[in-house]
Amino acid sequence: MRLFRVLIVLLFCTLLITFDQKTEEETLIYSFHHPETNQVFHIVHVYKLYENYEKRIEKDSTIPIEQIFEEEVIEPVFEACYQDGEYFERSGKTYSVEPPEDMELVNAIINTIDEEKTNKAIKEALIESANYIPSNKATNVCIYPTRYDPDLPQMVTEGTGKISVLYTLFFDEEFLKVGIAHEYHHSVWTEKYFNRESADTILDILILEGKAVMFENIVYPGNSYENPDYPFLTEYWGLVEPELNLYDAYRAYEIIYGGDDLPDDYGYSAGYHLVKAYLDTHSELTPEEWTELSGEEIYEDGKYMELY
Repeated sequence: MRLFRVLIVLLFCTLLITFDQKTEEETLIYSFHHPETNQVFHIVHVYKLYENYEKRIEKDSTIPIEQIFEEEVIEPVFEACYQDGEYFERSGKTYSVEPPEDMELVNAIINTIDEEKTNKAIKEALIESANYIPSNKATNVCIYPTRYDPDLPQMVTEGTGKISVLYTLFFDEEFLKVGIAHEYHHSVWTEKYFNRESADTILDILILEGKAVMFENIVYPGNSYENPDYPFLTEYWGLVEPELNLYDAYRAYEIIYGGDDLPDDYGYSAGYHLVKAYLDTHSELTPEEWTELSGEEIYEDGKYMELY
């Protein structure tokens, strides 16, 4: 009889733990399907785990915050947000977020996140994007509260179906929609065309970003935050053109983000105009069709220098 009671207690405890885990997962993840294709999407509200992180760093002052962050924030969402991400692995498995020290700022950011409006904006952007280019994989969007840094991206594609939103105080629904469309394009391009065995030239990377800017402008016309309308200036292109065939991702993103001798976000604009030059003479192509084209083909057939 005593053994039976012990077994009942153990079973009850197991059920409670399972229920708690399921409840936490349900509050963290908002899932939905494309209404026509049944394509799967998940929005992971990772910021809800930061309360656990804050409690741990207050209680366990002898444990490095990096370890606490890994255990309380990263591990519960690792499978959804990072596992097998092509760019995450290429980066040496470097996370796009770091353990925050200023929890007052983090909590202020979290307090600005309206979960219902955020879900609605991201859902709309994902479905609208999938109308142009469907995916065979689930797409997960993971949201982290993040201190704004003008030198860092505010959204990152970790790989196929894995998008990180580094949510700052400056986010709104329109910014979310456009950014998600941009990153969704990176995600489906990665799913279909990424090659782990080959490196990319500066031209390839510029075209990749240009395709994403073009795509966001198709999904949300006129709402791009990348300012693709910089006029073509020979003085800027003269700094970039000799390096196009180099295999140098670091330099490519220096060009993309701009600074020094280039305007801010110059590479987004240049990449967009490279793609636009091609589409101006191949307007019959759908986004799915031009997405698969190589950077070299778009550059050579687009007659970029002649048009701009």
